[in-house]
Amino acid sequence: MKERILITGITGFVGSHLADYVLGLGDKYQVIGTKRWHLSRMDNIRHLLDRVTMLDCDLTDSISTREMLNVARPDRIFHCAAESFVSPSWKNPQRYMAMNYNATVNILDWLHQNKSNAPFHIPGSGEEYGEIDESELPITPESVLRPVNPYAVTKIAQDLIGFVYNRSYGVNVIRTRAFNHEGPRRDKVFGIPWYAYQIAMVEAGRMEPLLKVGHIDDRRNFTHVRDMVEAYWLASTKCTPGELYLVGSEAPETIYTFRQALEMLIGMSTVKGIRHETDPQYVRPTQVPRLIADTQKFRDATGWEPKIPFQTILTETLEYWRERVRLGTA
Repeated sequence: MKERILITGITGFVGSHLADYVLGLGDKYQVIGTKRWHLSRMDNIRHLLDRVTMLDCDLTDSISTREMLNVARPDRIFHCAAESFVSPSWKNPQRYMAMNYNATVNILDWLHQNKSNAPFHIPGSGEEYGEIDESELPITPESVLRPVNPYAVTKIAQDLIGFVYNRSYGVNVIRTRAFNHEGPRRDKVFGIPWYAYQIAMVEAGRMEPLLKVGHIDDRRNFTHVRDMVEAYWLASTKCTPGELYLVGSEAPETIYTFRQALEMLIGMSTVKGIRHETDPQYVRPTQVPRLIADTQKFRDATGWEPKIPFQTILTETLEYWRERVRLGTA
């Protein structure tokens, strides 16, 4: 019998790449994904629709979640559904708490009530660390959490309620905090896809060669999304439930500021002389200037090593948005 793999948020950036990865492992797995009726965009998984089982569900509703899980009966769960764009979290923290915390509790409750042994992967975020001083780098699982945006607060709550259910009821919660991961299919509201989209629009003659950007001097370690979903899979098979693991590339050649990424993308453009300027609407109330992780614990547990270079992240992202602009689906 095939192992039943549930991916919440399968139509999103990470969820769709994770579905690609699991289906690429062979015929041992049945992939089940959740979507929000007509609200979910299907473009990211259209190529997989004949190979996955889709279930409609509002994860913030306990009854809807329970009914979905009673049908799915998962052997393993990857909880990719989330409100993940930081900026709107200041305007609607309640929505972020409902999706990132309440939805997680609904799944945890079902696992507990049904005495399920299914590994339940909760992917946290490096944003949870917030204000980290240069002297405190690299970030470790023991680093102090100083969140500076509502999104980060909801992710901390999500992670810690998972820890509580593991310690209280023995639910097999797999806890990771992932640092920046990028690649094709990421929405253009995020930094690097936003730069790439605008460049593609300039190249298509649909926009002046002046890019609008927010704060671009924050420094990150970047991982390709395909490497990240492999890490998530390994986490679900090799990590100890309840333990916290940090995930991300940490090699010097993967650490850049957003300014450097922007300038590299501009250098790849077929249009010369592209400039950029700061637009206040894209500047957050608070910044997270540095997020660099020590991922040794995760690599020791799983043997995972990221393989895809940062240059490939940028190239693939730019090509993705060029194609979307060309097709009129951007």
